[in-house]
Amino acid sequence: MKQNKINILNRKAKFEYEFLDKYTAGIVLAGTEIKAIREGKANIAESFCEFHNGGELFVINMHIEEYSHATYFNHSPKSERKLLLNKKELKKLEKEVRNSGLTIIPTRLFITDGGRAKLNIALARGKKLYDKRETLKDRDNKRTLDRIKKNY
Repeated sequence: MKQNKINILNRKAKFEYEFLDKYTAGIVLAGTEIKAIREGKANIAESFCEFHNGGELFVINMHIEEYSHATYFNHSPKSERKLLLNKKELKKLEKEVRNSGLTIIPTRLFITDGGRAKLNIALARGKKLYDKRETLKDRDNKRTLDRIKKNY
C-alpha cells in the first residue's frame, strides 16, 4: 500500500508567535474528515486552540474541505474538533493560558505511519512589532552570509 506523506504546516505561526512549549495531540475526527486530510485538503493557517467545558481542548477555525466522494453524510468544514492529550498536559496548558495570557497555536498537521491524524501544537506568546522586524532582519542577514559563503 502506497503511503503518501501529509504534512500541513502553519507557516505564519513562527513569524507571529514565540513558541514556549510544544506538544503532539491526537484529533477526534469523523470518517469523511480523515479521508479529506489524507487527500491534503486541510488548512490550519487561521486556527487556534481553546478550552471548553470540563477542561477539554478544542481546535477552532481549522478548515477541512468536504470529502469529494461523500454523500449527504459529509462533515462541516469549520467545525470545532476535540484534541486528545494527557490529563496532566491539559491541566498544565489550561493553567498557563488562564494565568499568563498565552495562547495555543497549531503548527503542523500530519498523518502517522499507523494512519492516524496528529496535530503539533505550541504554547505561544504573541510577538510585538519590533520582534517581527528583528526576525526579518536576522533572516536577511543569514541569507546574505550564506550567499557570501557560497561564493568562497
